[in-house]
Amino acid sequence: MEIHQLSFAQVIILHPDIAEVFINEGVEMNINMVKEYHNFLIAHLKSPFSLLINKIKSYSYDFEAQIYLANIKEINAMAVVAYSKATQYATHSLATGALKNTPWNLEIFQDRQTALTWLENQQLQTLY
Repeated sequence: MEIHQLSFAQVIILHPDIAEVFINEGVEMNINMVKEYHNFLIAHLKSPFSLLINKIKSYSYDFEAQIYLANIKEINAMAVVAYSKATQYATHSLATGALKNTPWNLEIFQDRQTALTWLENQQLQTLY
């Protein structure tokens, strides 16, 4: 397990093709942060990769970040661990919004282990 600090987040490499992401408290992600995030993922993970987004902290996205967030072909699946109904709703709205270029393979979970198991299964399916 490798832990990396970005300017706005912590990324833990759980497997060569799965990372867990913790965005820092109070961050408003912008397009530069999204670019830094995508470049980091492409450089450090085996493609296609999956992401465990741990929403333990409160943060947001500006309009431009919402458009480009997770719109890279290397992402296979995303599991979001949302600890409140408000976070679940906000994540669902972001994932199903009209701003995305491509649909996301995303599921929302209330506990980390279930989310990680789902991601590992999604990664196994890419092998077949």
